[in-house]
Amino acid sequence: MIQRIYNLIKKPINAFIYSRSRKVFCIGKNGTFTPSVSKLFNEMGLAVGPQRPAELLAKECAKNDFKGIIKYVKYRGMAFLDVPFNLTNTFKILDKEFPDSKFILTIKDSPEDWYITNTSYHSKLFANGNLPTKSDLKKATYVYPGWMWEMNRLIYKTPEDDIYNKKILMQQYNDYNKSVIEYFKNKPGKLLVVNLAYKDALFRIRNFLNFN
Repeated sequence: MIQRIYNLIKKPINAFIYSRSRKVFCIGKNGTFTPSVSKLFNEMGLAVGPQRPAELLAKECAKNDFKGIIKYVKYRGMAFLDVPFNLTNTFKILDKEFPDSKFILTIKDSPEDWYITNTSYHSKLFANGNLPTKSDLKKATYVYPGWMWEMNRLIYKTPEDDIYNKKILMQQYNDYNKSVIEYFKNKPGKLLVVNLAYKDALFRIRNFLNFN
């Protein structure tokens, strides 16, 4: 009973550590099992920012206009993940604006593993199990009609007749992860690189965030 009461008290106290000045960002690419991180954040009492308003700011972030996302982060939650937080340069701006924050880079076993997971998800969601085409993404109604196509152009930059080009996307995945690791290499304690397929992954995240 005492332990149960302690846990009930500890959860909001720990969550209070992450407030308007200190945030948690999961910046792994979509397709690296980030929903598991969102669930863990909620279990720890870290309010996860609503995804849809953030996604509507993705075009601004892709064009290096970060005013909207900075305002959103200040007031809409304590923990954040997926687009637009995993877009190139967004994490750098957020680190400068929220210098006490922590960042989690979720990864897969290999670029090919990530590619298969990501394209399989898109195929199921947007093209009845087939690899989506330009037409499929333009007709997709996620967020709003055409948003998926806009994001594809902003993020992937692949040929329009080969929008899921395997070689290009795997290289982009590698380059992005390397850029994150390089940026934080002289910032100890700020970044955790974790593969959620490993059994100790959620424990490592809790430990990284000092939720023991």
